[in-house]
Parts: sequence; C-alpha cells; structure tokens
Amino acid sequence: MTGAQYRFRSTWLLPGTAPERVFGVVTDLAGYPRWWSDVRAVRRVDDDTAELVCRSRLPFRLIVRMHRDHQDERTGLMRVRLSGDLDGTLAGAVRAAGAGTLLEITQDVQARKELLRRLDTVARPLFRANHALMMRRGHRGLSAYLSRDRSAGSRDQEVDSRD
Repeated sequence: MTGAQYRFRSTWLLPGTAPERVFGVVTDLAGYPRWWSDVRAVRRVDDDTAELVCRSRLPFRLIVRMHRDHQDERTGLMRVRLSGDLDGTLAGAVRAAGAGTLLEITQDVQARKELLRRLDTVARPLFRANHALMMRRGHRGLSAYLSRDRSAGSRDQEVDSRD
C-alpha cells in the first residue's frame, strides 16, 4: 500500500475467557479507556458511532470516529468504518481457542491527519512500530481486564457457596 495507506493485522490470545465475553467487551467502545491506556477518551455520537481520542508514544493524538458497520455475536464477526484522522475499516473475528479466545484484528486505513501524510515516506517504519506497541498494550490491557473480571466472578461464587 502507498500514499499513507496501512494494513495492520494482530492476533490476540485471551486464555480463560469465553468468546462471548471478549465479543461483549470489544464491541463496547465506551469501555475502551478502562482497559486500553492508549484510548484516552471516548465520546458517544449515537447508538452506532463513537469518537475515540488515541495517543501512544509519539507526540500527537489521533481522533477517530468509529461507526458500527457489522456486528454478529453468533459468528463472532464485527466491523467498523473509521473516519477522521484515519479513514478505512477495522474488522474483528472472535472464536474459541482451547480454553480461551482468539481475537483477530485487521485494519485497512488511510492516514488523513496532515502530519501523518507529510511524514509517511520517512516515518512509516516508526508509525508501524508505534502501532505495534499500541496494539501490544491493548492486548495486555484487555487480558488484565478480563482476568480481573474472572477473579471477581470467582469471589462472587465463593461467597455464594458459603450461604
């Protein structure tokens, strides 16, 4: 891809969590700041649209509007259209993997933010590395969030069993 266009793919293994739970968390855009430190703020636009403010290690932020295009919990497939500083699509697929869940993420985007467009030819490797770090933090954050969620559920079951 050329001209400030990018394709990113990430695969996240989330042990000990059911696909339905992962699907619910990743389709709840308003909840992203709870588990993903690079998502600094979310503003709900309507039932299918949210605006996210993201900032990773580089000294700029991205404002991206995400609009639900497809969401099917039964198949585990989801897709949003992106606009703002990035235009394109972000698609996810959630499926069972052993005793956990696999989340596959594909992003096809074109940079619209002027800074990204101007620096694309010289800073592309840096932008790709920054994106990889952001996704790694997202994976770790989601894993920790789901783990805390499981721990709270275990404590609730222990309390119930003593009654």
